[in-house]
Amino acid sequence: MTKRIAIYARVSTDKQTVDNQLIELRSLCDRLGYIIVHEYTDSGISGAKSRNDRPALDALMKDATRRRFDMVMCWSIDRLGRSLQHLVELLNELQALKIDLYFQQQGMDTSTPSGRMIFSVFGAIGEFERNLIRERVLAGQQRAKG
Repeated sequence: MTKRIAIYARVSTDKQTVDNQLIELRSLCDRLGYIIVHEYTDSGISGAKSRNDRPALDALMKDATRRRFDMVMCWSIDRLGRSLQHLVELLNELQALKIDLYFQQQGMDTSTPSGRMIFSVFGAIGEFERNLIRERVLAGQQRAKG
């Protein structure tokens, strides 16, 4: 049976484009013989935002409950989210629906036990990185206030 794929792509600013992410994921699906059911894209929205603040991600999750696809493919884990809590919630919701996740940059596939474990580790690292950036920005603002 051919896998039905949902592609999710996101960029944080309006000056960026999801095109490169989509090109790479479309090419991969073509090589693997997967059928792309739908492409969901959020542009100009931070990965720290929740599902409710990302219209395409919300639509993807609603379609997941309708079982419109078997796997969600993203270019990178940070495109799906920056918050460990949000990532774990999404993973759990998709797993309950028997829908897998694949991340091109990390070569991670949650249809395997090792892929699920690695997903949790990368999510934690992404959240840690975001917190470090936030601390640096706040420290810079404090120095500027002087």
